[in-house]
Amino acid sequence: MPDLQGFGPMLAQGALMTIQVALFSAFFGVLIGIVVAMMKLSSSRTAQIVGDAYTTIVRGVPALVLILLIYFGGIRLVNEIARSFGHEQHIELNAFVAGVFALSLAFGAYATEVFRGAFQSIPKGQIDAARALGMGRWLTFRRISLPQVWRIALPGLGNIFLVILKETALVSVIGLEELMRKTEYAVGFTRQPFTFFLAAAFIYLAMTIVSMLVLQALEQRAARGNQPMDAA
Repeated sequence: MPDLQGFGPMLAQGALMTIQVALFSAFFGVLIGIVVAMMKLSSSRTAQIVGDAYTTIVRGVPALVLILLIYFGGIRLVNEIARSFGHEQHIELNAFVAGVFALSLAFGAYATEVFRGAFQSIPKGQIDAARALGMGRWLTFRRISLPQVWRIALPGLGNIFLVILKETALVSVIGLEELMRKTEYAVGFTRQPFTFFLAAAFIYLAMTIVSMLVLQALEQRAARGNQPMDAA
């Protein structure tokens, strides 16, 4: 067991912040993914173009660049708006909000393609049958499409979450005190980079293993009732 010289609680606080960023990013990323997937599958050419542009741009830009653009660009935008209303004092943007926003966009861009494939895999006859029974568009989506889409998309979403969990380390560049930021503090104080970066690596590994177990349980739960019956 490495000697953390009293920095263990600090690393634990950083790990908790990392988990919060990852969970919030995944939540909003899933919402973005569903909306943009429906846009790309809609009959509106404008919606399709907007959806394609979003996924192409966000997937083509490194997450680190996206974080920096949103944080520093957001600061400039907010201050420009504030000055237009006569507010001269400098306003700082919350690093947590900026980091979650950037990672949500990244998560959503990849989740869009996962959801698009899941929506397309639903037999059209089921949708037609629901409409024939008098279900509206929203009720059909909630009772027919969404449960199946969730089951089909969950493995892909789990893989994206594991990537985003590790990319939370990039948010340290804008000052958010997540695990990597706390680790850098400890390294700067103790001058023992190997010890603390190794400790951070094990913490990330532990979070990944726990996430994989949770995702596996969710996949098994989502697959209930969809297992083929044994032949008599």
